[in-house]
Amino acid sequence: MSAPPPNSGKNVLGGELQSCCTDPMTGFYRDGFCRTGLSDAGLHVVCIQATDEFLAFSRRVGNDLSTPIPEYMFPGVQPGDRWCLCASRWKEAYDAGVAPPVRLEATHMTALEFASLEELREHALPAEG
Repeated sequence: MSAPPPNSGKNVLGGELQSCCTDPMTGFYRDGFCRTGLSDAGLHVVCIQATDEFLAFSRRVGNDLSTPIPEYMFPGVQPGDRWCLCASRWKEAYDAGVAPPVRLEATHMTALEFASLEELREHALPAEG
């Protein structure tokens, strides 16, 4: 994987993109940030906090996020974990009524191409720090 583009650091609120999670290490570039770039076809830009309901939904629609895949440095996502989720999957979960909570400060502005800020705010976690 190549490094993210240099100007890839704005969140959906217009501020500097904050880290989503480093335990487990998340992000397409496995740097803790929900950045994107040309090689990220899935647009892993929404910082979520996983829930049982969302993980079950994702498994049902063909994307098992709970099972580790070590060869891809994928630890498996557990309820309560923060993870950089594909924007289209978050919107699909939103439309199905099972969207997981979102950390807006750590969600890349590209997510706004799939979901409105209002939709994301409906599921926003409290701001940190």
